[in-house]
Amino acid sequence: MTKRSFPPLVGTRVVALVLGSLPGERSLAVNEYYGHPRNRFWQVIARVTGESLPVTYDEKKSLLDRAGIALWDVVREATRDGSLDSAIRDEIPNEIPRFITDHPSLQLIIFNGQKPAALFKKHFPTPPGIPLVTLPGTSPANAACHLDNLCRAWGGALLPCLRDDITGKMAR
Repeated sequence: MTKRSFPPLVGTRVVALVLGSLPGERSLAVNEYYGHPRNRFWQVIARVTGESLPVTYDEKKSLLDRAGIALWDVVREATRDGSLDSAIRDEIPNEIPRFITDHPSLQLIIFNGQKPAALFKKHFPTPPGIPLVTLPGTSPANAACHLDNLCRAWGGALLPCLRDDITGKMAR
């Protein structure tokens, strides 16, 4: 079955771009990034930024905007049965190089797991001057990785580039 990604979720100023592979069945059904109730992405971002866990999708988008984090997927369209990254076939990538050019404040690209990193490397050259960091995935498929370990890894990558008011909140 052909699946399509969402448009990028971009706030007023982007310092970090988090790339997934392609939305899973549950995310597509609710029309939200990381919409599966067992995906820990929103928990991780709330903890890393020192914010309360957002409940509504508008609250989630607002949290990302305050932190300067954008979301997108490496894959624009692909064949995939189910939600597993290993089932992605015949992928067509999103226009990530254009996104990078259009957002000169971008300081970091984070891959939410191994598959988005592999897909990015397959389709794009490494952008000059922007670090690429592959972090443990937040999906339910990576349930063996404890939430505290996810937060440490994600915080270590994100905090150096987040806005001063976010990092100041974390220092308290």
